[in-house]
Amino acid sequence: MGSMSMEKITLAEARKIAEKKSLKPGLVKGTEGIQFTRGKNARITTISWEDFEKSLKKRKLAVYESGGFLKVMKA
Repeated sequence: MGSMSMEKITLAEARKIAEKKSLKPGLVKGTEGIQFTRGKNARITTISWEDFEKSLKKRKLAVYESGGFLKVMKA
């Protein structure tokens, strides 16, 4: 198992990858947690990219990518 390094990417890059994979930014209900979703998870509410960006900034988070896999982590 190779170590896949997560690269920090811009929101524009994240959006491009997300749209290709039919992913949308989402808010985990009852928390301030944000992650990407296909919109089929009852625990995650789809939010706008603007709200997603505000949440990232407010919580000092960033989007990281590795092999097309997107992850929200501390910046």
